[in-house]
Amino acid sequence: MADLPADRLSTEPPFTNVGLDVFGPWSVSSRRTRGGLAQSKRWAVLFTCMSVRAVHIEVIESLDTSSFINALRRFLAIRGPVKHIRSDRGTNFVSACKELKIPSNINNSSVERFLLDQGCTWMFNPPHASHMGGSWERMIGVARKILDSMFLQLGTSKLTHEALSTLMAEVAAIINARPLIPVSTDPDDPLILTPATLLTQKVSLPSAPVCDQVKDLHKNQWRQVQHLAQTFWNKWKKQYLSSLQPRRKWQSSQPDLQCGSIVLLKDDQLKRNEWPLGLITQVFPSKDSRVRKVEIKVSRKDGIKTLLRPITEIVLLLAPETKP
Repeated sequence: MADLPADRLSTEPPFTNVGLDVFGPWSVSSRRTRGGLAQSKRWAVLFTCMSVRAVHIEVIESLDTSSFINALRRFLAIRGPVKHIRSDRGTNFVSACKELKIPSNINNSSVERFLLDQGCTWMFNPPHASHMGGSWERMIGVARKILDSMFLQLGTSKLTHEALSTLMAEVAAIINARPLIPVSTDPDDPLILTPATLLTQKVSLPSAPVCDQVKDLHKNQWRQVQHLAQTFWNKWKKQYLSSLQPRRKWQSSQPDLQCGSIVLLKDDQLKRNEWPLGLITQVFPSKDSRVRKVEIKVSRKDGIKTLLRPITEIVLLLAPETKP
């Protein structure tokens, strides 16, 4: 495996180096006709910051070069100038690169003047090398999987272009609120590092979208969008956030320890046959009602002592007799 590219480790402002790709399509109601509603397709361009891992989503009406250039110009107007762009060799990407006269690794000779003026380059990955765009393909894969399952469950959607654009803004906000590293259990380190924190410099967690009234969603588009955003949020928590902190051990369920159990107290400073015996006097269930720490009474040379220990530091010898 090769080393990370330099733009992945850059400390420049967010969205200075980006990777992008298009995903979709989805059907929307473009206009009303005498026979009902005319359906059109929409796609989305996902821009990923290579350093802070934030995303920005723009909705486009077609896969042609003009539509993509408009989305790119909207992105640049909001996020500022970009120094380096990475993507696959999509036809619309290559054409847009030539139309905007951005130097690339395809043909650099004719556009050197634009490089001097703008300082922007476009790097295209080789064909059949999607793994080289893993930093943004991962985000697209998760978002696409959740959105496709949502629309499959909802059936034929009557979203409009405006509603779909609002939904994509909600999706981008949910993705940017994900923790970049496993959440620390240290009380002295309460800050959760997220892309949204780096973008907005705000440490407060965004509230999840809420839509209590599920009926009559077709009457109010904003309720429909909030319902879809709530569905995306629920699936995001179950399918993606759980993968940030995999549980590699203690996966099998064991009976909880009870008061009155006789246990062996582990002590790394003593030999195993010298570990002291103890009696569990109190158990402390966690929020999920599972016992993970107990209070043990141990007899030592200097008297009887009460110790607080996790269950990983004790060995159960004899459980109390259960009454019929």
